[in-house]
Amino acid sequence: MPAKIRVAQIRVYPEKGKMAANHDRLMKVLREMEGAGKLDVVVTPEGFLDGYVSTEPSVTPADMVNYAIDPATSDYARAVSTWAGRNETWFIYGCTRQEKDRVFNTALIYNRSGALVGMYDKLHLQKHDLKYTPGRHLNLYESDFGPFGVMICADRRWPETARTLTLGGARVIFNPTYGMRGDLNLCMMRTRSYENGIFIAFTHPAQSLITGPEGQIVCNEQDKTRTFAVTEIDLSQAPANQGGHLVDRRPDVYRW
Repeated sequence: MPAKIRVAQIRVYPEKGKMAANHDRLMKVLREMEGAGKLDVVVTPEGFLDGYVSTEPSVTPADMVNYAIDPATSDYARAVSTWAGRNETWFIYGCTRQEKDRVFNTALIYNRSGALVGMYDKLHLQKHDLKYTPGRHLNLYESDFGPFGVMICADRRWPETARTLTLGGARVIFNPTYGMRGDLNLCMMRTRSYENGIFIAFTHPAQSLITGPEGQIVCNEQDKTRTFAVTEIDLSQAPANQGGHLVDRRPDVYRW
């Protein structure tokens, strides 16, 4: 497995409810990104396709279906799949997804061949997120650089999310997000990385943040004139389940 991977984080505010415009903007950024050299993973912010429209008070839970896609038939999803396959790049794509009569806040996960290999649905829902159906799993995704995890925005606030993914073998977690950032979030992300000994790529429309296994800041780019950041991370610095806070755990006495 390669020790080093190059992660591209898209840093663009999508327009609320403007799916066609947001897709066009995404494809424009991806064309620009092709000049950045070989990439291993591309991550969009949370709900990028619909602009995370659930935050709008005028949008009701029943309205959410109007902004949801079926990845199997969506032209938007197909275009992302094609780009990922052509560029041999893993792709974490934020959207609203429809499944029968339910909608989810989803990250679609495409592999280097452009195949859809996973769909992670946001687990922890509060406030406007209650317009979605909550997710049902914390799966790991196997890749050429080892298993990785995905969590969406507020999922990071619960220590159990990152810890569960780490115990499953993840050395890096990709975190599409749209909401809170700033000093409190910076402390939180550094802590989540430190307590688990992993990398976390927090991908916000205004901030590309990556924290490392020692709690260090690897990338914290907020330049409004740039639409993406590319960062190389060395996964050998995060050996799976070998950090002191994992090796020296005491699950024999943990109760609640």
